[in-house]
Amino acid sequence: MTSRPTGTEWQQAAPTLTIDALGRKCPIPIIMLAQQINHVPMGAVVAVLADDPAAFSDVPAWCRLKSHTHLGSFELPGGGWAIHVRRNY
Repeated sequence: MTSRPTGTEWQQAAPTLTIDALGRKCPIPIIMLAQQINHVPMGAVVAVLADDPAAFSDVPAWCRLKSHTHLGSFELPGGGWAIHVRRNY
């Protein structure tokens, strides 16, 4: 499911860090996220830019596994998604 942020959601979900994994196949986007999520404060949002279809489902699944929050996956104009993750611990 792809959602589009509204004004309030976008402000609340504005990323502190953006990980550019465009053009990279899974599991690389998840590996990049796992390596960098601890570099942002608790409650901060990380955006993973990815165009591999596996990342669309794998990043939210990783969030559930690691107890982080998948805030949404937003379509990018050139293809792919910005997958927003809130760091919970």
